[in-house]
Amino acid sequence: METCGFGTSARLVTLERLRATIPMKLDRATLWKRIRSTCLPVAALCLGSFSLLHAAGGGQATASRPDGLRRTSDGKPDFSGIWQAMNSAAWNIQDHAAQKGVPAGKGVVEGNDIPYRPEALLKRQENFKNRETADPETKCWLPGVPRIMYMPYPFQIAQGSTQISILFEYVHAVRNIFMGKSAHYPGHIDFWLGDSRGHWEGDTLVVDVIHFNDQTWFDRAGNFHSDALHVIERYTPMGPDHIKYEATIEDPNVFTKPWKMSMTLYRHKEENGQLLEYECFAYQ
Repeated sequence: METCGFGTSARLVTLERLRATIPMKLDRATLWKRIRSTCLPVAALCLGSFSLLHAAGGGQATASRPDGLRRTSDGKPDFSGIWQAMNSAAWNIQDHAAQKGVPAGKGVVEGNDIPYRPEALLKRQENFKNRETADPETKCWLPGVPRIMYMPYPFQIAQGSTQISILFEYVHAVRNIFMGKSAHYPGHIDFWLGDSRGHWEGDTLVVDVIHFNDQTWFDRAGNFHSDALHVIERYTPMGPDHIKYEATIEDPNVFTKPWKMSMTLYRHKEENGQLLEYECFAYQ
């Protein structure tokens, strides 16, 4: 289970899906037994993330150091808070001019070049041509990693010592990063957001992500990957309110060599800042 929904609208969606799959002739007691067996595991996962959010916001001691960084009680940079990428990478991770529905933007790919294999480049060109209907985002699917980190919506980091959870405004998605020496799940698993395992290298949070499906893109311009995708993320503090975010991309089925994208994440500082609800509707 990779995501859970929050709020009334999400609950309504869940009940609508249940009603579509449960026979209408069931008696009331059996009906509620079915609903509890379906919803309680999801609720437990969501409550676990909210417990971590509460702990990160109020239960974990933080202190400012001479370098201006907030740090946890064990001396690690404290990334807890609401963040957002302020760029146009969600539309195109490479340099691009403005066009209808697309803001102009500088690319986030180092060198502005993606080393596609020849056959994969043809697929990318086909994706771009059909992007208005072929982009998985148009179907309201989860956008994958690293794309979810630079969607044009804020996200909240809840940081603990053994687990870091990221709660996204976009479709109520939740991503969990398990810290320490825990190994990835065995075998290949088709996760939308992958399986994330993190550790610290000095003040940099390093996250190794595998176990993806091949149903997500890197942007709305058709840049894509296979299920062999391997992402290595690095979160490095640039001060109390900025994070340098780097993602190294490896996928031998699509690219001839690894490549990297990098950008700045900005902390939201407004008073009473909070995540709001964003419900996705498939493009018409």
